[in-house]
Amino acid sequence: MKTTLYLIRHGETDWNLTGRWQGHADIPLNAIGRAQARRLAERIGTRGPRFDAIFSSDLQRAWETASILGQAADLPPQPLPALREIDVGSWSGLTSAEVRARDGETYARIQSGEDVARGGGERFLDLYSPVVGAVEQLADKHAGQALALVMHGGPVRAVLLHAARDKRGVNPYRLHIGNTSITVAICEDGRWELGPINDMGHLEASPQAHDMMSAPPDDTERP
Repeated sequence: MKTTLYLIRHGETDWNLTGRWQGHADIPLNAIGRAQARRLAERIGTRGPRFDAIFSSDLQRAWETASILGQAADLPPQPLPALREIDVGSWSGLTSAEVRARDGETYARIQSGEDVARGGGERFLDLYSPVVGAVEQLADKHAGQALALVMHGGPVRAVLLHAARDKRGVNPYRLHIGNTSITVAICEDGRWELGPINDMGHLEASPQAHDMMSAPPDDTERP
């Protein structure tokens, strides 16, 4: 039986808007983020899909997004701390330019593809293992159902990497994952398939803050 997972990134925060690393910092949605969450909820309420359950990171930017979505879907979200963003340690609150000035060697190693701890916090592998473990358990427990998982850019990318691990030409590590975007992963008998990725149709042409876990932005442009 297929379990369909709708991976939803939280709405925008002020730190997203200014290009600051968040990690475990419990930053709330800003006005734009709440508007994005409402538009997501309107889309789900009018066009579907119908969810059997909603699970969310317990960080408030994800939880508030999930709560707004839950009102439209008539489902209370369930907290799942394993869906938290990667811990970026001392980088939390810094822009990429500030990180490069303070910890340029580590930043360069990460940009070259090496997996080292961000700001003394976590490596991507430290994020990947608990996220994938939790998602595998949900897929098994809720076989045949459709689940909304409200999380962060890092966890979305971890699930994508897991689902794409045996597929040629698919490398989601540097994909942009937009605020309130919907990405679909389908699990059936332990086999994974990918559906639409980073679907932001409900936002139309609205500007998007940068996803700090994707390829680094040009510092001359709006992050």
